Amino acid sequence: MSGAKILLFLQSLSRRKPLEPEGEVSNFRRCLTTLDLVALGVGSTLGAGVYVLSGEVARAVAGPSIIVSFLIAAVASVFAGLCYAEFGARVPKTGSAYLYSYVTVGEIWAFITGWNLLLSYVIGTSSVARAWSGTFDDLIGNAIAKSLGKQAAMDLPGLAPYPDFFAAGLIMLLAGKFHNLNLWILAFGVKESAIVNKVFTIVNVLVLLFVILSGFIKGDINNWYIGEDSLLNTYENYTSLNETIRYGSGGFFPFGFEGTLAGAATCFYAFVGFDCIATTGEEVQNPQKSIPLGIVASLLICFLAYFGVSAALTLMMPYYLLSVNSPLPVAFTYIGWGPAKYAVAVGSLCALSTSLLGSMFPMPRVLFAMARDGLLFRPLSKMSNRQSPVIATLASGVVAAIMALLFDLKALVDMMSIGTLFAYTLVAICILILRYQADLSEDSSLSKPEPFTVSGVLFPPSQATTRTSKNMSALAVFIIFLAIILSIFISEAVDSLQALEWWSLLCISVIILMLVLIILIICRQPQSTTKAAFMVPFVPLLPVFSTFVNVYLMVQLGSDTWIRYAVWMTVGLIIYFGYGVHHSVQKQRLQNPHNRVSIHSITTTMEQNFESEQDFDG
Repeated sequence: MSGAKILLFLQSLSRRKPLEPEGEVSNFRRCLTTLDLVALGVGSTLGAGVYVLSGEVARAVAGPSIIVSFLIAAVASVFAGLCYAEFGARVPKTGSAYLYSYVTVGEIWAFITGWNLLLSYVIGTSSVARAWSGTFDDLIGNAIAKSLGKQAAMDLPGLAPYPDFFAAGLIMLLAGKFHNLNLWILAFGVKESAIVNKVFTIVNVLVLLFVILSGFIKGDINNWYIGEDSLLNTYENYTSLNETIRYGSGGFFPFGFEGTLAGAATCFYAFVGFDCIATTGEEVQNPQKSIPLGIVASLLICFLAYFGVSAALTLMMPYYLLSVNSPLPVAFTYIGWGPAKYAVAVGSLCALSTSLLGSMFPMPRVLFAMARDGLLFRPLSKMSNRQSPVIATLASGVVAAIMALLFDLKALVDMMSIGTLFAYTLVAICILILRYQADLSEDSSLSKPEPFTVSGVLFPPSQATTRTSKNMSALAVFIIFLAIILSIFISEAVDSLQALEWWSLLCISVIILMLVLIILIICRQPQSTTKAAFMVPFVPLLPVFSTFVNVYLMVQLGSDTWIRYAVWMTVGLIIYFGYGVHHSVQKQRLQNPHNRVSIHSITTTMEQNFESEQDFDG
C-alpha cells in the first residue's frame, strides 16, 4: 500500500456524520414526555447502590461524612450530566455519546465510544440481573442456590458457582417474547416500557421515603459524634487495635477528609445511569427541552435519595456497626423495627427491576444507531411494527443473558465503570470542540486555509474561523494529555505530596500551571454564535473539570481491569476494521459530492430549531 493510500485511509477514520444526513429517516415513535425521561433516569441510577453502597462506604471509608461524599460525587456527576444535556439539545437523535462523538470528532472515536457504551450496558444488565436473582433467593431461603448448587455446579475458574437460570430468564423475559402473554416489554414498544418503569420507580421512591423518615424519627444525632473511647470500648475484646484503626477515630469524619474524598470516588459510580436518557432523542416529543430537564431532574432526585438514605442509616446506628451486604434490614432490626425489612426487600426488588430496565433500554438503541450507520452488522437496525429496534433488543438481551447465566461478574464490574467514564470524558471534550466550532457561511467555506501561527493562538480573531476551530481541537488534546499526567502523578506520588516533599510539589505546580495556561488560552478563543435550548455554563472550566474527574477515576482502576478492557477493545476494533470501515454509510455519502455536509450542519439545524421554539413559545 502506497503512502498516499495510507494517508487517505487514516483521513477516512476521522470522517464526521452530519446531523441531518440525506436518506436517513427516523422510524421511532415520538411518545415520551419529560416525566417519562425523569422516571427512566431515576430508575436507571437509583438502583442497587442505594441499598448496598451506602452501608459499605459509611462503614469502611467515610463514616457519617458519607453525606458529603455523595454531595461531591453528585457535583461531579452533574458536570457530566450538563455536558450530556447540551448535546441532547443539540443532537436530538438516538445514539447518546456515540452519536455525539460521531458528529464532532470522527468515526473511529464514535465507534470506540459506542463499543464502550455497549460494554457498560451489557455488564450492567447481567450484574443487576444476578443481583435481582440473589435478592429474591434470599427471600425464599436460598432455595435456588441450594438446588442449582447441587444439581448443576460449575467448578471451572472464572465461571459462577452454578448457572443462574433465573437471572438469564429474567433478562429474556424483558427482552424476548413471553409466549403466554404474547408481550414484548422492551421490544413491544417504548411507551409500554416507560409505563412499567414508572410503576417500579414510584414504589422504589416510596420505600426510600419510608427509610428516610424512619431514620429521622428513630435516629440519634450522637451517632454522628462517636468518640474514640466508644470505639475502644466496643472492640476491647480484640487482641490488637487494628480493628479500631479500621473503623477510624470516631466523629463525623472518622477517616479524615481523605476518607470523604475516597468515598466520593466510590459514590460517583452510584450516579452512573442517567446517560440512558440521552439515547431517547428520536422517541421524545420535545427532545431539545425534555432531555436536559430529564437529566438534571433525575440527578437531583437521586442525590436527595442518596443523601437522605445515608443520613438515615448513620443516624439509626453507629457507622462501624453497619452491614456491608444488607445495611437497611440490619439497621431496622437495630432500632427494633424488624418487620420493616420486608418493605425494604420490596423496594430493593423494585429498584433492581428499574435498574435492569434502565440498563437494557439504551443498549439496543446504541446497537441500532451503530448498525444504521453501517459500523455494525446491518440486520441489527431492523425495526418492528411498533417502531422499536426488535433485532437489536433480542441480540443484546441474548448476550447479556448468557453472561448472567454462566459468568461470575465480580471481576467485570469495574469494566462497566471504565466504559462509562470513557464516554463521559469524550462527551466533555466534544462540548469544548463544538462550542468553539466556526459558524457555517458561504464566505468561510470559500476562504483559503489559514496557516498556524503562535500569534493566531494567543491573539485570535473576534469570530470563530476554521483555523481557530483546529487550534481548539489541538488545545483539547493537550487538556486530555495533562489530565492523564496529573491523575497518574497524584495517584502514584500521594505519599510524597502528603509529606510536602519539594520535588512532588514542584512537579504538580508545573502541571497545574500548564493546565491553567491552556485554559486561559482557550478562554481567549472565539466561541460559536449558535444557540441551543440548553447550553453548559462556565465553558471551558466545567468541561475541563469534568474531563479531569473522569480521567482521575479511570486511573484508579486496577491493572486487571485495564487488561480485560484491552481484550474487549481488541474485539471491537477487529469488527470495525473488518466490517464497519468498509460498510460505513457515511463513507458512501461522501462518495457523492452533492451529499457532503460538514459538522456545521449541527449549528445550522440548531439555529432553526432554537428560532422555531422561540416562535412557538411566543
